[in-house]
Amino acid sequence: MKAAVYHRFGPPEVVQLEDIPKPIPKDDEVLVRIRAAAVSPVDLFWLTGEPFIMRPGAGLVTPRNPVLGSVVAGQVETVGAGVTKYRSGDEVFAETSHGGFAEYTCVPEATLAVKPANLTFEQAAAVPLVGVTALQGLRDHGKVKPGQKVLINGASGGVGTFAVQIAKVLGAEVTGVCSTANVELVRSLGADHVIDYTREDFTKGAAKYDVVLDNVGNRSISECRQALTPRGTYLPSSAAGGRWIGGVARVVKSAALSPFVSHRLRPFLAVGKPEDLDYLRELIEAGKVTPVIDRAYPLSETAQALAHYGTGHAQGKVIVTM
Repeated sequence: MKAAVYHRFGPPEVVQLEDIPKPIPKDDEVLVRIRAAAVSPVDLFWLTGEPFIMRPGAGLVTPRNPVLGSVVAGQVETVGAGVTKYRSGDEVFAETSHGGFAEYTCVPEATLAVKPANLTFEQAAAVPLVGVTALQGLRDHGKVKPGQKVLINGASGGVGTFAVQIAKVLGAEVTGVCSTANVELVRSLGADHVIDYTREDFTKGAAKYDVVLDNVGNRSISECRQALTPRGTYLPSSAAGGRWIGGVARVVKSAALSPFVSHRLRPFLAVGKPEDLDYLRELIEAGKVTPVIDRAYPLSETAQALAHYGTGHAQGKVIVTM
């Protein structure tokens, strides 16, 4: 099968299209014929091997898994002997550890979910990971309630576009922060207010928020706290940071500071759950949430897709199609 493969850490140019063996599913796995895959921050970590704190998982010297791609949508090709929920031809989507930038990959049955019926495969690939991150951040960690004021920093990105819509589903008054070029997009997603960060600093404004979901990490924790109500919650989902420990520094700072302030500082890492994908599917099929796609690239241009995503200016998700 065709796959976008890399054999050393580095820039997107190290990724090349190659022929590799088609995988064989284990008893608890499903072989998925991939129709589309989304580029995610995880792919950039694995690609560059940075921050270095991730090297034990990525590979100390050379990549442990040579095929990137952690979010896929496609059709069930075959199933392992122990699989009972899916059969050949079923349309599915999932977050997986690797292997998405290829024509086929094996995915554990326990992580799969049925694709939303009203989405294309490209749109469906844009949902796992970022949609789950937004959902778990706002609902589970932020405890967003109807009538609360929620600010989404980085509202036009992958997580942000879902977060704006999900916060509205939860009944919040939503403010999105983005660049000038993305103001209309964020407003079209349902944001009640939009702040253009090139003209206004949300940390210095008069408005205070019950929950701040920070997908960018371009402001310090103390600056973000200035935008919170006295009992407000700060949710850093960004992994931005240095070459050595990346976003771990913000997690450690938040944990150390939390006992001494009135604000709730809740750094979190989303955990893939099929039940959350099922919930998102219900919202999508009901027309309450819609994925946003910046652009799509063919499998042969996976390096270009990674490079574009790495600029940090994509509107929604960048997709690789088979």
